[in-house]
Amino acid sequence: MRLRATVAGLALAISSLSASAETIRIAIGTQDTTINCATGGLLIRELGLLDKYLPHDGKYKDAEYQVEWKNFTSGAPLTNEMVAGKLDFGAMADFPGSFNGVAHLDAGKRSLFISVLSGSTQGSGNGIVVPASSGVQSLAELKGKTISVPFASTAHGMLLRAIASQGWDPEKDVRIIAQPPEIAGSALRSNRIEAHADFVPFAELFPNRGFARKIYDGSQAAAPTFHGALVDATYAQKYPEIVTAYLRASLEADRLFAESPEKYSELIEKVTGIEAEVNYLFHGPLGLQTRDLTWKPEYRKAVATSIDTLKLLKKTDRGLDTDQFIDDQYIRAAFKQAGQDYDKALKNYAQLPLKANDALTGKPISDFKRLAQIWVRGEDKVRHYASPEAALTALAQLEKEGKDIRAIYAQAADSGIKLLANQAWFVHSDKGELSAFLLKEQAEQYAQRNGGTVLDFVSANQKQALASR
Repeated sequence: MRLRATVAGLALAISSLSASAETIRIAIGTQDTTINCATGGLLIRELGLLDKYLPHDGKYKDAEYQVEWKNFTSGAPLTNEMVAGKLDFGAMADFPGSFNGVAHLDAGKRSLFISVLSGSTQGSGNGIVVPASSGVQSLAELKGKTISVPFASTAHGMLLRAIASQGWDPEKDVRIIAQPPEIAGSALRSNRIEAHADFVPFAELFPNRGFARKIYDGSQAAAPTFHGALVDATYAQKYPEIVTAYLRASLEADRLFAESPEKYSELIEKVTGIEAEVNYLFHGPLGLQTRDLTWKPEYRKAVATSIDTLKLLKKTDRGLDTDQFIDDQYIRAAFKQAGQDYDKALKNYAQLPLKANDALTGKPISDFKRLAQIWVRGEDKVRHYASPEAALTALAQLEKEGKDIRAIYAQAADSGIKLLANQAWFVHSDKGELSAFLLKEQAEQYAQRNGGTVLDFVSANQKQALASR
């Protein structure tokens, strides 16, 4: 009798234990090809970082986790699935992120913008390109032309601001049509579109592939842009520790990328097909954008501006309280757990720093304003040079040796943003120094003020080759 009671009691205890164990879904929507989202999605998934930080004590002692990943090419369908309750987290840009907040409210729900992942307080990342064979050199030349853009994207917001800066009427002075990047790429190749505005990384990816040329950078509109992470508000209220764990994984992904930018640029290429040299252009040292998980005032403003633009586009008539929508408590908790100072990081606007020696002289590089870099295919590390002249001198030797050059980078003399050097314009000074610029008109203005000759990359390379003989 006593044995039966013991067995029955044990069965009841097991049953009770089983009933108390909870299976918690963690469904994360990513945008792998939008490389700004890498530290909030692709890298966490590929490196298995989330498992390291998920809680297993307290109310999570007996929890089992069901982690689900789903990839999207843009923010809109990701938002649809979040609103439908199929996803708990999502990564996207400021513009679609703001629409995510509005869409949740329309459905009687709420989402929270919990962290920045990467961005530019200057606005770099969004851009406008034209076919490689086009004679257009600047935005001012696009009046009366057709410009395609992914509608309701952060690039759409940038394009509208750029048009406004010209004093143009977007309904009359240009024709704006909807076109996603996968369609725009084909249209640019075949000259079926006069210009295309797009988000990360396409305004650099298309030129890198040789069929487009960048004529406008978002920094010219002085419109801050970023990509960040969102979470369903009810989910965050129920599982705040899981939200913090996700951001701890994001912080580690950010640290790993900073330590080995070439390695993880290669990983992104392996997963997405986006060339590693483009990934490095954005996220390597002194990159086009800065990976930054803090809510800088400029990024908060970008959200507010996005909501206003959504109203302008008649995508919504609803307002959104950014003080409630942007919730930094989880990223602050993640920083604290990681032993990092959030408030210190909040004040830091510096690009990812570089500590390097000149690959020609071996001397430490101290002034990075004229930094140039070469990535040789097959080499694990990018080579660094103190000046464009030094890099082009080295390039001549590398080509003589039959090396395959993956990419050449230069820092813009005016804005400081990283450029693909073979797409840049240069001013050759009387002293023999080369200064790089994104646009021909920027180089011409600099030459008028300071003297010098404006050259495209091929001419600058030839001139340097003659000078170094």
